[in-house]
Amino acid sequence: MSDLVQEYRTDANALAASTYSVATPEDDPLLCKTLLPLRRVFFPLGFAVEIETNSEQVLDAAMESWGGLRQRYSDRALRLCIGVVNTGPAICPPAPVVRARGHLLSLVADGHNQASCDLKEGFAFAWLNRGAMLDSSYLRYHFLEALALTLLATLRVVTVHAAAVSRYGRGMLLCGASGAGKSSLAYGCARAGWSYTSDDASHLLRGVDQPRVIGNSHQFRFRPSAQTLFPELGGRSLTPRARGKPSIEVPTSELPNILAVEEAAIHNIIFLNRRPSSVAQLKPLPRGFAMDYLRQHVYPEEVIDLSQTATLEQLSAVDTYELRYSDLTRAVAQLDRLAKGEVSEAI
Repeated sequence: MSDLVQEYRTDANALAASTYSVATPEDDPLLCKTLLPLRRVFFPLGFAVEIETNSEQVLDAAMESWGGLRQRYSDRALRLCIGVVNTGPAICPPAPVVRARGHLLSLVADGHNQASCDLKEGFAFAWLNRGAMLDSSYLRYHFLEALALTLLATLRVVTVHAAAVSRYGRGMLLCGASGAGKSSLAYGCARAGWSYTSDDASHLLRGVDQPRVIGNSHQFRFRPSAQTLFPELGGRSLTPRARGKPSIEVPTSELPNILAVEEAAIHNIIFLNRRPSSVAQLKPLPRGFAMDYLRQHVYPEEVIDLSQTATLEQLSAVDTYELRYSDLTRAVAQLDRLAKGEVSEAI
């Protein structure tokens, strides 16, 4: 082992020893009596999530993710209990494997880093070690945000793989497979004066009269290739991830003249079909066409499935189109025509 690695591990051990205090395995082999004395409430997507932990680093990471968000909905708080122990290697764990049965879901990275969710009760707990604390982006992406959004997506909202933008009081969901250009088109719209709500994941509110979505309007996530389309993204580095597709994450506050709104009413669903040399055009699709696409995001458990499907059914009456395009500017122009009511209604 090199001197540099040895020094790094020694520093990590010293930090862990000074930060975490838990019962020894002999006293509490299941760690069920270990105190989690630190508590704070955060508001991802505007919903209350209470975190209980024994680590200031966990709260600091939560602040990075949600520190600037305010409460917008009055539902009872969901709970995350996250304990950190001074055991195991001081190296970043692998990305967790996710498994589920019924209303129970687990995330397991290794023997020292794992979590469990009760999707009916709105409760999750995790035990992590000092290795998971070494990289804030790992902790946030694979555990904090994953647990919070999983609970929210089964109890408070219905999450769909779509971007959301709006103009002239009309909101649109931009749907398509990974790589279809949702983020680039959403950003292209935002640069042209549209309101921006989300670039990849939109969350349908439950219990409302008209389809409405909320999203992470405080950030854009781009593929590296977007730097060739948008010069202002040049020079930005990739966001570190343990695994997954490389991306560039940019706060909307760092992008000029972007109007970010947290919530939007949905009037149209747009399926993206980007083709080389294709003339930008909108093709009406039958109402209800989107349901098969949207239902793939429903959690496969009967009680949760029923409540999510009821929310999705609102979208079955929304006018739906296919957008064929190659040029981003002309695609935005077609959507602008639709928002103005200059395109024929869907079938």
